[in-house]
Amino acid sequence: MSIRSGLLILSLVLLPLQIPADEIPALPAETSLSSTADHRKFEQLAGPFHSGPEVTRACLECHTEAALQVHRSIHWTWRFEQPETGQTLGKRFALNNLCQGIAGSYERCSSCHVGYGWEDEHFDFTAQDRVDCLVCHDTTGTYVKFPTGAGHPPYEDTPFRGRLFKAPDLAHVARHVGRSSRETCGTCHFEGGGGDAVKHGDLDSSLLAPPRHVDVHMDPDGLNFSCATCHEFTGHIQQGSRYQLKAAPEAGVAVPGRESDRPACQSCHGTAPHDTGIHNKLNQHAEFIACQTCHVPAIARGGLPTKTLWDWSVAGRRDEQGRPVVEMEDGLVVYDGMKGAFQWEENLVPEYRWFDGNMHYTLLGDPIDPAVPVPVNRPLGEPGQPGARIWPFKIMAGRQPYDTHYNTLLVAHLFGRDENAFWRGYDWDAALASGMATARRTGQTEAGFSGEYGFVDTRMYWPVNHMVAPREDALNCESCHGVDGRLADLPGVYIPGRDRHPWEPFGWLAVWLTLLSVVAHGLGRYLIHRRRMRGAA
Repeated sequence: MSIRSGLLILSLVLLPLQIPADEIPALPAETSLSSTADHRKFEQLAGPFHSGPEVTRACLECHTEAALQVHRSIHWTWRFEQPETGQTLGKRFALNNLCQGIAGSYERCSSCHVGYGWEDEHFDFTAQDRVDCLVCHDTTGTYVKFPTGAGHPPYEDTPFRGRLFKAPDLAHVARHVGRSSRETCGTCHFEGGGGDAVKHGDLDSSLLAPPRHVDVHMDPDGLNFSCATCHEFTGHIQQGSRYQLKAAPEAGVAVPGRESDRPACQSCHGTAPHDTGIHNKLNQHAEFIACQTCHVPAIARGGLPTKTLWDWSVAGRRDEQGRPVVEMEDGLVVYDGMKGAFQWEENLVPEYRWFDGNMHYTLLGDPIDPAVPVPVNRPLGEPGQPGARIWPFKIMAGRQPYDTHYNTLLVAHLFGRDENAFWRGYDWDAALASGMATARRTGQTEAGFSGEYGFVDTRMYWPVNHMVAPREDALNCESCHGVDGRLADLPGVYIPGRDRHPWEPFGWLAVWLTLLSVVAHGLGRYLIHRRRMRGAA
């Protein structure tokens, strides 16, 4: 066969099939082109279903490997082995200065677990029918987990703290599953710490439909990203973890067949995202400053304030009927007898630290110095270290229990039906003893509890990644290049306008001497010229 004949055959093979428009079969109006399966037609999903696990067993008849994939995810295990620090982290092991930790409070905490029935330390992590498919794949907006139901939805309409939780029609939800969305992800991630906008400050329900100035990526009239656009999933394993961020990815733009650095900004924008301009200064900044530093000028700016202080030391006040006292200011809870005192902020300016993507956590049993605020976690990275960049953080202040004999942080058993739970008996001695006993039984720690406790100031660092502003709303040069700029206290970098080099006065002296010399030379030339002109006259 000649080359010309081969090219002709190849062109015919690759030529798009031309079908007259009137011969293309019409799809029913309700048919979705985003999936190859219409779950409404599956007999297995007709129901009725009486529990979440029943739905999962029906799902697994077709999606045979799905539960096993979920079992490998941090959404299921709540465990993360940090390769750089060697620490075992995840919600089952790491502490925080919001609700402290999960030990003994599983029924409450597992309302954000992708499973059913995690009510104590004996939960079976190998059970496939305990995976909750609906919490991530609901498209009806009617599926919800009950706050104290160990991950189950309410199976009948049930009130909780003044709100009625309606039982979802499980069969209807199962027949209308689809891709994850901002709504499904936000069910847990917007509500972290016990309420909307509490924990992160850059993740709250304002991101369901944010205007462009709040988040340029999620603006429904613009790019309209979902969470999974950046946090890509493969086999139910998502890209991105707060326990190990891609602080300075070098792969550049993500391409098929190469390991992706997503959700790093550079995966889409490359390592030189700015117009070169004069001296290419902005791209030079991007070599040691995280994109978020300039492009997230403030957090909690979607209309919802974020919590900045949680003080457990004053918890426990109750009224004459034995109910927790609640105090409000400007529509916000500033004191709750169950949890203590709070402070809130809106349009909060982040604080900045060097960060290489890794965090070191203070775990149960680790020694602390109660004379200074204890870092529950702290960002790692030093100036000039390869991979370290200047990064924005929300710093959460806390005051939480610690062992005054061993000088270690403690975890309290908060929720439960027994009297040891703090939210039943309001007895710190019993709650701390029970929480620490559970932590030891589950392998979270080998540390004991001396029975002596106090409260210590703590700090927790939450990396800022969301609420990305468009370029016209990004920080300007003066935001950092000034004596009182945002980086006024950041060590390890010379910032013009903020810092003065020891030799700088000599440089300015040289400039002024040069200027005076030029002026003197010019004046001398002018006077000589005038004298010559008078002589010629």
